[in-house]
Amino acid sequence: MISFITNPIIISVTLLCILCLCRVNVLLALIVSSVIGGLVGHMNINEVMNVFINGMGGNSETALSYILLGAFAASMTHTGLAQLLSKKIACTIKSKKYLLIFILTGIAILSQNLIPVHIAFIPILIPPLLAVMNELKIDRRAVASALAFGLKAPYIVIPAGFGLIFQGLIAENFVLNGVNILKSDIWKYTWIIGLGMFIGYLISIFVSYRKPREYKNIELNQKEEKEELHLNKNHYITITAAVLTLVVQLWTNSLPLGALVGLTVIFGFRAIDHDKMDKLINEGVGLMGYVAFVMLVAAGFASVMKATGGVDSLISMVTPFMTNKILAACLMLFVGLFITMGIGTSFGTIPILAVLYIPICIKLGFSIPSMVVILAAAAALGDAGSPASDTTLGPTAGLNADNQHNHIWDTCVPTFLHYNIPIVLSAILAVIIFK
Repeated sequence: MISFITNPIIISVTLLCILCLCRVNVLLALIVSSVIGGLVGHMNINEVMNVFINGMGGNSETALSYILLGAFAASMTHTGLAQLLSKKIACTIKSKKYLLIFILTGIAILSQNLIPVHIAFIPILIPPLLAVMNELKIDRRAVASALAFGLKAPYIVIPAGFGLIFQGLIAENFVLNGVNILKSDIWKYTWIIGLGMFIGYLISIFVSYRKPREYKNIELNQKEEKEELHLNKNHYITITAAVLTLVVQLWTNSLPLGALVGLTVIFGFRAIDHDKMDKLINEGVGLMGYVAFVMLVAAGFASVMKATGGVDSLISMVTPFMTNKILAACLMLFVGLFITMGIGTSFGTIPILAVLYIPICIKLGFSIPSMVVILAAAAALGDAGSPASDTTLGPTAGLNADNQHNHIWDTCVPTFLHYNIPIVLSAILAVIIFK
C-alpha cells in the first residue's frame, strides 16, 4: 500500500489535478508536478529538468501546427469569413439552441475524420458565435462537452482520419505483442465505447447543463460584420487557402506544412495586406500559443514520468490483484486513467499500455474483442478531462475568448464526468458481452 501511494505517477498526477482544481495555471501545475514526480522517482533535480526539457520536443510538431493554424484562424477572422460563417449558422438556428449544439458537434466530428484539422476550427468558428450563445443563454459547459465528444468519440469509433491512426496504433501494438488482428476490425469492437460516450453526451446537453446561464456581452476584437451575407474575392481566396491546407496536409501528412501553404496563399494573393502579417502572426500566437506551449510542457511531463519507471511499477503493483476478468479490467482502466490524465494523449498511451496489458489479458483468458476494448478505453480514459489534453484545451481556447469560461471547472470537470464514467462502464460491459 505504501509503495502504491509513493508511486511517482500517482503522486504527480494527483498533485496535477489538485493544483488545477485550485485554479493554479496548467503550465505551472505541470512543471511543479513533473519536478515532484521526478524527485519521488529518485531522480535529482538536474536530471529531472534535463529529461523534462529534452522531452518537450516530443510535441514540437503539434505545437508548431497550432501556432500556424492559429495564424490561419486569425487570417480567416480578418477577412470576415469566420463572421460570415457564424452569421449563416446564427440565421439557420434562430432560437433553437440545441440545433446550434448539434451543428457544432457535427463540425467537431468532421474535424477528426472527413477534414482532419483537429481543434484548429475552434478559435476560428466559436468566438464569433459567443454573442449568439449569450443571447440563447446556452451554458457553455454543454458546448464544451459537445465539442469534446466530437473531438474524442470519432477517433475511437470511426476508421477514418485520426480514427484510422488511433485504430491503426491499436492493431499494430496487438501484432507486436503476439496477437494478430486487422486494423479494419478495431471499430467493430470499440463501438461500445462510442455508445457509452454518446449517452454521456446526451446527459450533458439535456440533463446536466440544460438550464439557461447568463454571460456578459463583451465586445471581441473582430472585424465588423457586414449586413450583406455575400462572399467576396478575399473570402474565395481564404476558402481556396483552407482547401489547399487540407490537401497538402493529407498529401504530405504534415499539418504545419499545410498551414504554411494556406498562409502563403492568403498573403500571396493579398486577401490580407502584407503590412498586417506581423499583427496576424501575433494574433495567431495569442489564439493558440498557450495551447501549443501546454502541449510542449505535457510532453516534458510524460518524459519525466517514463524516466521514473513509475508506469511499470504501478502496473506490477496492481497485477497481483487481477484475479478475475472484471477486477483486472477495472484495475487496468484505473492505471490507464492516471497515465493519460498526466500525459494528455490517448495516442501516446497505447504503446505504453499494450506491452504490459496484452500479456495479462491473454493469461486471464480475455477474448480479442474485449482486449481491444480494454486497451482502447484505458488509453482514451483521461483524454477528456485532462488539463493538458487538446480535447479540453481546444474548447477552452474558443469558449474563453471573452474570459468567461474557466478551463478546469467549465471544460475539464464536465468532460471528465460525462465521458470517463461511460467509458469505464462500457469497457466493463464489453468484458461481459465479448466473452
